[in-house]
Amino acid sequence: MPSLKKIICLANSWKNKERCIAGIDVDTGNWIRPVCDDLYPQDGRVPNNIRLVEGREPQLLDILEIPLAETGNNFGFESENLTIIRSGQWRLLGKATPEDVFQYCVNNPYILHNRIKYVKESYLKSLPFEQRHTLQLIYVDKLDVKSEVNNEGSTKWKGTLETTSGQKLIDMVITDPEFVSQLNEGYQIKGSYLVTVSLGMPGQYIGWETENLCWKLIAGVIEIPHPPNQQLSLDLCS
Repeated sequence: MPSLKKIICLANSWKNKERCIAGIDVDTGNWIRPVCDDLYPQDGRVPNNIRLVEGREPQLLDILEIPLAETGNNFGFESENLTIIRSGQWRLLGKATPEDVFQYCVNNPYILHNRIKYVKESYLKSLPFEQRHTLQLIYVDKLDVKSEVNNEGSTKWKGTLETTSGQKLIDMVITDPEFVSQLNEGYQIKGSYLVTVSLGMPGQYIGWETENLCWKLIAGVIEIPHPPNQQLSLDLCS
């Protein structure tokens, strides 16, 4: 049965020329990734004509009301997906603050399952369904970025992040369009951030392992104007 879900948007990320939207369910504290799995059964990307709210892109920290089914295509490895009911409308209910979402930072030993930049699809499929996490919000006290020019001549940004507990991921592709736009305009990294790390769709890569890999992506970046106190920072990152 369809229902209206209220989520705090924590990712609006590029996905095959469309977007991947994800956020925290206000009522349960669980991640939800709305997917258009009827239009795009291969990856569930969300097209422009469905995701726009009041004529604009959903922004990080928007509180959105979205008509969703109770289930969705998990593509064999994701636990957070719910199918978008396309006959309904997305509504903007308000705006959260960074302080509102600190509580959703997860104190796991690793950022999405391991210490490296990718997770094997076979590993995710081996887990119980509820443990197939592909989204994680982390508190980052050190973020570095660099730009690269790809074969098509376009600029791609990558980020290296580190938490106070020493968790570190190097040169992850940044897929947050708004943050990339800011970087292209000369934005300078400063202070602390809340970062949504997401797993991309599985694929094989020349020179890497032969099985499908899901790469870790920086899918949402929220600057924290007033970082939490030191003890809270340690608690968030431990």
